[in-house]
Amino acid sequence: MTPAFETGLAGLLPELRWRGMFHAASEGFEARLATERQITAYNGFDPSGPWLHIGHLVPIFGLIHLQRHGGRPIALVGGGTGMIGDPSGRSSERNLQSVDVIEANAASMHRQLERFLDFDGPNAARMDNNLHWLEPIRLLDFLRDVGKHFTIPYMLAKDSVQVRLEGGLSFTEFSYMLIQAADFQHLHRELGCELQMGGADQWGNITAGLELIRRTSEPRSDGLPNAYALAYPLLLAPSGAKFGKSESGDSVWLHADGTSPYAFYQHWLNTDDRDTSIYLRWFTLFEPARIEALEAALAEAPGKREAQRELAFDITARVHGVPAAEQAKADSEALFGPEPLRDPALLARLHAGLRGFEAATAAGVQAAAVLADAGVFPSRGEVRRLIQNGGLTINGEAITDPAAVMPAPIAGEWWDVRIGKRRREIGRLNRT
Repeated sequence: MTPAFETGLAGLLPELRWRGMFHAASEGFEARLATERQITAYNGFDPSGPWLHIGHLVPIFGLIHLQRHGGRPIALVGGGTGMIGDPSGRSSERNLQSVDVIEANAASMHRQLERFLDFDGPNAARMDNNLHWLEPIRLLDFLRDVGKHFTIPYMLAKDSVQVRLEGGLSFTEFSYMLIQAADFQHLHRELGCELQMGGADQWGNITAGLELIRRTSEPRSDGLPNAYALAYPLLLAPSGAKFGKSESGDSVWLHADGTSPYAFYQHWLNTDDRDTSIYLRWFTLFEPARIEALEAALAEAPGKREAQRELAFDITARVHGVPAAEQAKADSEALFGPEPLRDPALLARLHAGLRGFEAATAAGVQAAAVLADAGVFPSRGEVRRLIQNGGLTINGEAITDPAAVMPAPIAGEWWDVRIGKRRREIGRLNRT
């Protein structure tokens, strides 16, 4: 039976559970939501770069659902903790950032989050930077007000610390959970923030904040805890790697300067059938009935890729806007269509999106040499074998002679190269 969720806070956990986004919650959280009193929650974001990537979609959509159900989200930029480093989910210590770089990255991230969260209205989202309150803290005050509430055995027992002990963990990163606990305490005192949200690998750090708030706050008169924790499952790619990378291992960014709208759309269009249902539930706001219909269509006719098309368009439109998503969809259909590509503007977009090849010169040069030297093929011999088997077409012209020269580029600049039935490359004549 297709579920229907309550619109208020009481419907938050049922929806997260149905979507597969619930890992754990601290004691009393469900009872707190049942009171329907507005709750403020935060999730941290690492400002080590100017762009968010698709790995950030998990916490972003967690905040989206919180806001849709009446909660007030805080996106906390870890300007202070970004200067320290978080051992959770890492095998090495991160590079530390300057204050100016962190502030610039935070401003860029705010603009990206505006695509997802509403920063106006009665439950308006807000962004804060923990550098603003962490930087003025004096060491002795920190040790007295925070450090004394935690024992070394308590800290060593956390999974985020255990996984790094053998390989080496600096005192700087070891102190991270105390600083994150101080964040939660600050937001709790200053903004009435009762909930910290994060991935399952953050559970130890989040619960350290609960412990600090419990030890430094007066008990509530209604018997409920002062603060709560909510964790999402860790999302893994089919390879078992942590979700957030492309097939080549590069990050897929939520910004056009990092990943073009076309490449972004194509990434989701290429989603493995095994993961499509998960991504539809996690990264769209489609109603359950629509998601279940797409899941049924995928099971019945996987070759049509209807579910992947819906997923790709929706998330691209959310990140880059509807016009960019429509353009990416049209370009994708052209790329995989039967007709030769002649439009220089389309070829330019596809070249950028596909990271197409460059050729310094081609006039009178054999096609096998141009394609091999540009890295499209590992060797000239492999290109010649493909030509002999009738598998190479350039600018709509079948290349049948292994010694044939490269055809003239379209508009003096572009090549549309078809390789077999499934592969297509876009080349550009580089005159520099």
